[in-house]
Amino acid sequence: MPRIEHTDFYSHLLGMSLKVEVTGHFGYPILMFPTSQGQYTQNHDFKLNESINWFVEQGKVKLYNIETIDKFSFYDKNIHAAERIRNYELYVQFLIQEFVPYLQALHSEHRIAIAGASFGGYHASNFAFRFPDVVSHLFCLSGAFSIRNFMDGFSNEQVYFNCPREFMKNDEAWKFSHMHIVLSTSDEDICLEQTKEMSNILSAKGINHWYDERKWINHDWPLWRMAFPMFIGRFFGYVNLNLANKK
Repeated sequence: MPRIEHTDFYSHLLGMSLKVEVTGHFGYPILMFPTSQGQYTQNHDFKLNESINWFVEQGKVKLYNIETIDKFSFYDKNIHAAERIRNYELYVQFLIQEFVPYLQALHSEHRIAIAGASFGGYHASNFAFRFPDVVSHLFCLSGAFSIRNFMDGFSNEQVYFNCPREFMKNDEAWKFSHMHIVLSTSDEDICLEQTKEMSNILSAKGINHWYDERKWINHDWPLWRMAFPMFIGRFFGYVNLNLANKK
Protein backbone atom coordinates (compact mmCIF):
# COMPACT_ATOMS: atom_id res chain seq x y z
CA MET A 1 0.00 0.00 0.00
CA PRO A 2 1.23 3.53 -0.72
CA ARG A 3 2.50 5.63 2.14
CA ILE A 4 -0.06 8.24 3.26
CA GLU A 5 0.75 11.30 5.38
CA HIS A 6 -1.47 14.10 6.65
CA THR A 7 -0.02 17.53 7.21
CA ASP A 8 -0.92 21.20 7.52
CA PHE A 9 0.37 23.91 5.22
CA TYR A 10 0.17 27.44 6.57
CA SER A 11 -0.83 30.16 4.12
CA HIS A 12 0.25 33.70 4.91
CA LEU A 13 -2.08 34.97 2.19
CA LEU A 14 -5.13 33.27 3.68
CA GLY A 15 -4.02 33.59 7.30
CA MET A 16 -4.87 29.96 7.99
CA SER A 17 -3.56 26.43 7.66
CA LEU A 18 -4.89 24.08 5.01
CA LYS A 19 -4.79 20.32 5.33
CA VAL A 20 -2.93 18.20 2.81
CA GLU A 21 -2.96 14.45 2.26
CA VAL A 22 0.28 13.21 0.68
CA THR A 23 0.18 9.80 -0.99
CA GLY A 24 3.32 8.04 -2.16
CA HIS A 25 7.05 8.10 -1.51
CA PHE A 26 8.42 9.46 -4.80
CA GLY A 27 7.31 10.48 -8.27
CA TYR A 28 5.98 13.32 -10.36
CA PRO A 29 3.77 15.65 -8.27
CA ILE A 30 0.03 15.69 -8.94
CA LEU A 31 -1.99 18.35 -7.12
CA MET A 32 -5.57 17.12 -6.58
CA PHE A 33 -8.80 18.76 -5.43
CA PRO A 34 -11.99 17.32 -3.88
CA THR A 35 -15.52 17.84 -5.24
CA SER A 36 -17.86 20.58 -3.95
CA GLN A 37 -17.14 21.26 -0.27
CA GLY A 38 -15.50 17.84 0.00
CA GLN A 39 -12.92 16.99 2.65
CA TYR A 40 -9.29 16.96 1.56
CA THR A 41 -9.35 13.17 2.05
CA GLN A 42 -12.31 12.71 -0.29
CA ASN A 43 -10.36 11.37 -3.27
CA HIS A 44 -8.86 8.78 -0.94
CA ASP A 45 -12.18 8.00 0.77
CA PHE A 46 -13.94 7.35 -2.55
CA LYS A 47 -10.96 5.37 -3.89
CA LEU A 48 -10.00 7.69 -6.76
CA ASN A 49 -6.44 7.66 -5.43
CA GLU A 50 -6.60 3.88 -5.10
CA SER A 51 -7.47 3.59 -8.80
CA ILE A 52 -3.90 4.67 -9.63
CA ASN A 53 -2.15 2.80 -6.79
CA TRP A 54 0.14 0.98 -9.23
CA PHE A 55 1.62 4.25 -10.48
CA VAL A 56 2.02 5.57 -6.94
CA GLU A 57 3.67 2.38 -5.66
CA GLN A 58 6.03 2.33 -8.64
CA GLY A 59 7.19 5.84 -7.75
CA LYS A 60 5.88 7.31 -10.97
CA VAL A 61 3.57 9.86 -9.32
CA LYS A 62 3.05 11.36 -5.86
CA LEU A 63 -0.34 12.80 -4.91
CA TYR A 64 -1.03 16.00 -2.98
CA ASN A 65 -4.71 16.31 -2.07
CA ILE A 66 -5.26 19.87 -0.88
CA GLU A 67 -8.10 21.32 1.19
CA THR A 68 -10.27 23.94 -0.54
CA ILE A 69 -12.12 26.92 0.92
CA ASP A 70 -15.43 26.31 -0.90
CA LYS A 71 -17.39 26.93 2.30
CA PHE A 72 -15.76 30.36 2.68
CA SER A 73 -16.16 31.34 -0.97
CA PHE A 74 -18.66 30.06 -3.54
CA TYR A 75 -20.89 28.23 -1.06
CA ASP A 76 -21.11 30.94 1.60
CA LYS A 77 -24.50 32.53 0.98
CA ASN A 78 -24.12 34.75 4.05
CA ILE A 79 -21.61 37.00 2.30
CA HIS A 80 -21.93 39.12 -0.82
CA ALA A 81 -20.87 37.62 -4.13
CA ALA A 82 -18.03 40.16 -4.32
CA GLU A 83 -16.57 38.72 -1.13
CA ARG A 84 -17.08 35.15 -2.33
CA ILE A 85 -15.00 35.75 -5.44
CA ARG A 86 -12.44 37.79 -3.49
CA ASN A 87 -11.97 34.89 -1.07
CA TYR A 88 -11.61 32.41 -3.90
CA GLU A 89 -9.09 34.62 -5.66
CA LEU A 90 -7.04 34.63 -2.44
CA TYR A 91 -7.12 30.82 -2.55
CA VAL A 92 -5.91 30.85 -6.16
CA GLN A 93 -3.11 33.20 -5.17
CA PHE A 94 -2.23 30.89 -2.27
CA LEU A 95 -1.82 28.08 -4.79
CA ILE A 96 0.35 29.99 -7.26
CA GLN A 97 2.39 32.00 -4.76
CA GLU A 98 2.78 29.56 -1.88
CA PHE A 99 1.81 25.93 -2.40
CA VAL A 100 2.95 25.31 -5.98
CA PRO A 101 6.36 26.92 -5.31
CA TYR A 102 6.67 24.54 -2.35
CA LEU A 103 6.01 21.57 -4.67
CA GLN A 104 8.39 22.94 -7.30
CA ALA A 105 11.21 23.18 -4.75
CA LEU A 106 10.43 19.83 -3.13
CA HIS A 107 10.44 17.93 -6.43
CA SER A 108 12.94 20.06 -8.34
CA GLU A 109 10.30 20.42 -11.07
CA HIS A 110 9.14 23.67 -12.62
CA ARG A 111 5.83 22.15 -13.70
CA ILE A 112 3.35 19.92 -11.88
CA ALA A 113 0.31 17.88 -12.89
CA ILE A 114 -3.11 18.86 -11.60
CA ALA A 115 -6.35 16.89 -11.33
CA GLY A 116 -9.88 16.91 -9.96
CA ALA A 117 -13.37 15.54 -10.48
CA SER A 118 -16.63 17.52 -10.68
CA PHE A 119 -16.05 20.83 -8.86
CA GLY A 120 -12.53 19.60 -8.21
CA GLY A 121 -12.25 19.55 -12.00
CA TYR A 122 -13.22 23.22 -11.97
CA HIS A 123 -10.48 24.04 -9.47
CA ALA A 124 -7.94 22.09 -11.51
CA SER A 125 -8.87 23.50 -14.92
CA ASN A 126 -9.22 27.07 -13.67
CA PHE A 127 -5.73 26.97 -12.18
CA ALA A 128 -4.15 25.20 -15.15
CA PHE A 129 -5.65 27.55 -17.71
CA ARG A 130 -4.74 30.63 -15.70
CA PHE A 131 -1.17 29.56 -14.96
CA PRO A 132 -0.14 27.27 -17.82
CA ASP A 133 3.58 27.83 -17.36
CA VAL A 134 3.62 25.85 -14.09
CA VAL A 135 1.29 23.03 -15.22
CA SER A 136 2.40 20.10 -17.38
CA HIS A 137 -0.76 17.95 -17.23
CA LEU A 138 -4.42 18.76 -16.59
CA PHE A 139 -6.78 15.88 -15.77
CA CYS A 140 -10.28 17.37 -15.60
CA LEU A 141 -12.87 14.71 -14.80
CA SER A 142 -16.47 15.86 -15.36
CA GLY A 143 -15.47 19.42 -14.58
CA ALA A 144 -17.26 22.74 -14.61
CA PHE A 145 -15.80 25.78 -16.34
CA SER A 146 -17.81 28.70 -14.99
CA ILE A 147 -18.77 30.02 -11.54
CA ARG A 148 -21.38 32.52 -12.73
CA ASN A 149 -24.14 30.51 -11.03
CA PHE A 150 -22.55 31.35 -7.64
CA MET A 151 -22.38 35.09 -8.32
CA ASP A 152 -26.05 36.15 -8.08
CA GLY A 153 -25.56 38.34 -11.16
CA PHE A 154 -22.49 40.08 -9.74
CA SER A 155 -19.64 40.53 -12.20
CA ASN A 156 -16.14 41.98 -12.14
CA GLU A 157 -12.67 41.16 -13.46
CA GLN A 158 -12.10 38.48 -10.82
CA VAL A 159 -15.27 36.67 -11.86
CA TYR A 160 -14.21 36.76 -15.52
CA PHE A 161 -10.72 35.43 -14.80
CA ASN A 162 -12.14 32.53 -12.81
CA CYS A 163 -14.42 31.39 -15.64
CA PRO A 164 -12.30 29.35 -18.09
CA ARG A 165 -15.16 29.12 -20.59
CA GLU A 166 -14.88 32.92 -20.92
CA PHE A 167 -11.23 33.90 -20.57
CA MET A 168 -9.91 31.00 -22.64
CA LYS A 169 -11.73 32.35 -25.70
CA ASN A 170 -9.44 35.39 -25.55
CA ASP A 171 -6.16 33.71 -24.53
CA GLU A 172 -3.22 32.85 -26.77
CA ALA A 173 -2.86 29.24 -27.86
CA TRP A 174 0.95 29.12 -27.70
CA LYS A 175 0.84 29.29 -23.90
CA PHE A 176 -0.61 25.77 -23.80
CA SER A 177 1.54 24.04 -26.42
CA HIS A 178 3.48 22.12 -23.77
CA MET A 179 0.48 21.08 -21.68
CA HIS A 180 -1.18 17.67 -21.82
CA ILE A 181 -4.88 18.43 -21.37
CA VAL A 182 -7.52 15.79 -20.69
CA LEU A 183 -11.24 16.66 -20.61
CA SER A 184 -13.17 13.62 -19.43
CA THR A 185 -16.93 13.08 -19.40
CA SER A 186 -19.63 10.54 -20.30
CA ASP A 187 -22.81 10.48 -22.31
CA GLU A 188 -24.88 10.52 -19.08
CA ASP A 189 -22.75 13.09 -17.27
CA ILE A 190 -24.42 16.28 -16.02
CA CYS A 191 -21.24 18.06 -17.17
CA LEU A 192 -21.32 16.58 -20.69
CA GLU A 193 -22.38 19.76 -22.49
CA GLN A 194 -19.99 21.95 -20.49
CA THR A 195 -17.12 19.62 -21.31
CA LYS A 196 -18.03 19.52 -24.99
CA GLU A 197 -18.19 23.32 -25.03
CA MET A 198 -14.76 23.60 -23.41
CA SER A 199 -13.35 21.10 -25.89
CA ASN A 200 -14.78 23.15 -28.75
CA ILE A 201 -13.24 26.33 -27.34
CA LEU A 202 -9.83 24.66 -27.20
CA SER A 203 -10.23 23.17 -30.68
CA ALA A 204 -11.21 26.53 -32.16
CA LYS A 205 -7.97 27.98 -30.83
CA GLY A 206 -5.89 25.04 -32.03
CA ILE A 207 -5.03 23.88 -28.50
CA ASN A 208 -4.31 20.16 -28.55
CA HIS A 209 -6.18 18.11 -25.95
CA TRP A 210 -7.76 14.73 -25.31
CA TYR A 211 -11.56 14.78 -25.16
CA ASP A 212 -12.73 11.48 -23.73
CA GLU A 213 -16.40 10.48 -23.53
CA ARG A 214 -17.32 7.26 -21.72
CA LYS A 215 -20.65 5.48 -22.37
CA TRP A 216 -23.59 4.42 -20.16
CA ILE A 217 -22.28 5.84 -16.88
CA ASN A 218 -23.25 8.96 -14.98
CA HIS A 219 -21.54 11.76 -13.05
CA ASP A 220 -20.09 9.87 -10.09
CA TRP A 221 -17.05 8.13 -8.66
CA PRO A 222 -17.31 4.92 -10.73
CA LEU A 223 -16.83 7.01 -13.89
CA TRP A 224 -13.83 8.83 -12.46
CA ARG A 225 -12.23 5.68 -11.06
CA MET A 226 -12.61 4.11 -14.51
CA ALA A 227 -11.12 6.99 -16.46
CA PHE A 228 -8.37 8.35 -14.20
CA PRO A 229 -5.95 5.38 -14.37
CA MET A 230 -6.22 5.34 -18.15
CA PHE A 231 -5.14 8.98 -18.34
CA ILE A 232 -2.37 8.59 -15.78
CA GLY A 233 -1.17 5.51 -17.64
CA ARG A 234 -1.11 7.34 -20.94
CA PHE A 235 1.29 9.95 -19.63
CA PHE A 236 3.18 8.13 -16.88
CA GLY A 237 4.32 4.89 -18.36
CA TYR A 238 1.60 2.40 -19.28
CA VAL A 239 0.90 1.11 -22.80
CA ASN A 240 -1.82 -0.53 -24.90
CA LEU A 241 -4.44 2.13 -24.26
CA ASN A 242 -7.38 2.98 -26.51
CA LEU A 243 -6.62 6.49 -27.77
CA ALA A 244 -9.43 6.61 -30.29
CA ASN A 245 -10.92 9.69 -28.65
CA LYS A 246 -7.70 11.69 -28.56
CA LYS A 247 -7.86 15.04 -30.31
